[in-house]
Amino acid sequence: MSYDDSNVFAKILRGEIPSHRVYEDDDAIVFMDVMPQAPGHTLVVPKAASRNLLDADPAVLGKIAPLLQRIGKAVTKAFDADGVTVMQFNEPAGGQTVFHLHFHVIPRHEGVPLQAHGRDMEKPEVLAAHAEKVRAALAG
Repeated sequence: MSYDDSNVFAKILRGEIPSHRVYEDDDAIVFMDVMPQAPGHTLVVPKAASRNLLDADPAVLGKIAPLLQRIGKAVTKAFDADGVTVMQFNEPAGGQTVFHLHFHVIPRHEGVPLQAHGRDMEKPEVLAAHAEKVRAALAG
């Protein structure tokens, strides 16, 4: 399957859809998931157009790994988490619903299950506050 630049993350990258951005550099943007599975659920999205891990340029993946670690540490700190889950899905059979390569970084607390993804959207003011907490953790 080929990359379709009408996907929601491509639109966010182009600024056509707003997002609660946490971080941006030449290679990626990081923003809050609007349907979080836990408070602080953050998405790391490479700017390079690729459908998923299966067609991504290895050089892009090499740049994303250190950022995933940095964001993982930041959300863990920001939400006083006991751990972090990093997820990435490929094709419909693998659970992918947005066909632009992206990684979920979710702070976790012992004994607290993840919420189902795709439920109701979080309130914008909550996402804005969560984004600020992650930005502060990145800065500190």
